Amino acid sequence: MKLSIRLISSVLLLFMIFVATGMGPGTVEARTCESQSHRFKGTCMNEQNCRDICHNEGFIGGKCRGFRRRCFCTRNC
Repeated sequence: MKLSIRLISSVLLLFMIFVATGMGPGTVEARTCESQSHRFKGTCMNEQNCRDICHNEGFIGGKCRGFRRRCFCTRNC
């Protein structure tokens, strides 16, 4: 009986450590880096157009942002 209580408390402690440090399942998150597009001209109103141009520049995506509506390309860091 004493062994099973120790085993359960050890497993519970390890689980709490994994959850507290963010190492639990599904918590892996890649950092995303942004860079302003060099080929996009004008005001960015259509995010699909921005994404397409960013793909041609070698990025994985793109989005319109900012007050001046510029196209920013995104990739994993």
